[in-house]
Amino acid sequence: MKIICIARNYLAHVHELGNAVPGGMVLFLKPASALLTGGMPFHHPDFSQHIDYETEIVLRVSKGGSRIPAKAALSHIDAVTVGIDFTARDLQASQKAKGLPWEIAKSFDSSACLGSWMPISEIPQLEAIGFHLERDGTVVQKGNTKAMTFGFAAIISHASKYFTLERGDVIFTGTPAGIGKIASGETYHGYLNGQQLLACKIQ
Repeated sequence: MKIICIARNYLAHVHELGNAVPGGMVLFLKPASALLTGGMPFHHPDFSQHIDYETEIVLRVSKGGSRIPAKAALSHIDAVTVGIDFTARDLQASQKAKGLPWEIAKSFDSSACLGSWMPISEIPQLEAIGFHLERDGTVVQKGNTKAMTFGFAAIISHASKYFTLERGDVIFTGTPAGIGKIASGETYHGYLNGQQLLACKIQ
């Protein structure tokens, strides 16, 4: 399986980092070893002094395909959840300054934290999913999929032009504004439409 990720899909997040607004969709990949599931703790890696949380809605691919037309794209997913794209911001800044790829900042082990899956049939409006992240009981980030630059169907269709989708793949759809630095001892809970799906302790 693979983890497909979309960067800069919420304009407010683009602005908070001072990045240029992309002219199109920005894709990157994480390996299967990046998955962190089942409420397992996240161990702060020793190669970074600044790990950020980035809360995202994540899609689960239920039917494979390539070059999927947008009008049929949603039939290729069956569930969504809340995820955290853990990002080594210091490494990313260093790599970007050198004009180098930044996989080491985004694709390291356990950097793709996933909550429990919610069937699409239980979600009234995929285009208006509210989600938020709490740190030790305090809301630190919140968003709504209606603010995405590229919706789910467009993401699935575009990604499938480059990467053949396979059953079990997951797609991180981008983070809204409000990212922040994590610290050991903190506990994070992710919510989708008010329902807690994710729990992660930082160690």
